[in-house]
Amino acid sequence: MLDSGLNDNELLIGIDPGQRIGLSVLYFGKEIERGLYNSPEDLANHVAKILGGLRAERKIIKIGNGNMQVTKQITTLLNLRFCSHFELELVDERKTTKKIKNYNKRGERDMMSAKFITQREGYRRFVLPLSRTG
Repeated sequence: MLDSGLNDNELLIGIDPGQRIGLSVLYFGKEIERGLYNSPEDLANHVAKILGGLRAERKIIKIGNGNMQVTKQITTLLNLRFCSHFELELVDERKTTKKIKNYNKRGERDMMSAKFITQREGYRRFVLPLSRTG
């Protein structure tokens, strides 16, 4: 049902880095998954499985630039664990966190921020796997 031909054939992953890492996965324009992770390693393993398991013409990962240490760690881990190319976009994540009372139950605010990150534009670059670049 997702492959109706009306949407772009792209996989879009939004990541909100921080102490709790929010994840939002959009495929054919629909959010198919959202999650919350405590470590960059767990997130990178899961994202690599998603990238390898779903066929899409374009695979774009958008990461917020609020915590650059975690952002760099995630991109390095993804490059090591996923053996194909993908597009990486660093996005300005200012004003992606909603200040709503009682809205951070089980990290809901972090997952919403990740979804807002998928809708932003930023600096994009292609990431080639280390097996190609050496």
